[in-house]
Amino acid sequence: MRHILKNVLTLSTLTLLLMSATVYADDAADVGKLLRAGQINEAMQKVDAALAQRPKDAQMRFLKGLILTEQGKSAEAITVFTKLTDDYPELPEPYNNLAVLYASSGQYDKARAALEMAIRTNPTYGTAHENLGDVYAKLASQAYDKALQLDSGNSTAKLKLTLVRNLVGNTTGGTNPKIAAAPATAPPQAAATKPATVAAAKPEAETPKAEKPAAKAAPVQVADRDEEEVLKAVENWAKAWSNKDTSAYLGYYAKDFQTPKGESHKAWAEERRLRIEGKGRINVKIEAAKINVDGNTATAKFRQIYTSDQLTANSRKTLNMIKQDGKWQIKQERAGS
Repeated sequence: MRHILKNVLTLSTLTLLLMSATVYADDAADVGKLLRAGQINEAMQKVDAALAQRPKDAQMRFLKGLILTEQGKSAEAITVFTKLTDDYPELPEPYNNLAVLYASSGQYDKARAALEMAIRTNPTYGTAHENLGDVYAKLASQAYDKALQLDSGNSTAKLKLTLVRNLVGNTTGGTNPKIAAAPATAPPQAAATKPATVAAAKPEAETPKAEKPAAKAAPVQVADRDEEEVLKAVENWAKAWSNKDTSAYLGYYAKDFQTPKGESHKAWAEERRLRIEGKGRINVKIEAAKINVDGNTATAKFRQIYTSDQLTANSRKTLNMIKQDGKWQIKQERAGS
């Protein structure tokens, strides 16, 4: 399964959930500015200072859960969101974010239960509905994998697994839940009436029917192999970038790669090397990827979540790729769809 749920805090698009009185909106706005600037520790200090004065402030407690999630302190974040669901059972966002954390640790049954509670509190909460579908798809993928372990010749299970993987678009098995957030300037009732907005592409195709004749499966499998090769190349490119393995990273670009500013390939490669190796920490995740293959050319469109010590960015990315010497390489790279 491709990255179907979001497990990173997209601070470049992060907005804040308004669940308490608007008299404290300035505090929330200040925290939001700090988060967007990547100043996580300062944001936490601001939240803790507010909670020292207003320990029951739901907005600040929610923000604390978001920051703990960003810091990788899942157990503490789970405690914060669980207490919020106890104190504010009418709000769907804390349930959704519990599902984020549970799914990220492979606890899909708990994630399913939390999402069902989110939907029960607000049946129009679109993010929770999408996340629940993704969790069901992950559970289905695991079940089909198990079936194939028990009977490797089960062609029906193979086809169903391929269809599920095409739907959610992840061949690696990762899951990344969408974390909930809502505008700080929204009216108080917005938390209960409007689904959180997270900029992410959704799979457009509906689940194909699994009961296809075996004779029709072969062309699908061939296309899948091409798409999987492209996706694997994209994911390995992101992995090399995350590991700051610049030699491997640059190796995913074609010799005739169209540099963004028209500079020479050598100058561009040197600039990329300096920028990557100069970072203390880099993490690049690929989400909601869509692959189209046409012979020896392909287009990969996806959401790129980039995080470093100083920046977190959530953006759409398109790679035009070409197959050269048996390898898929990047011919052109651009931001946007």
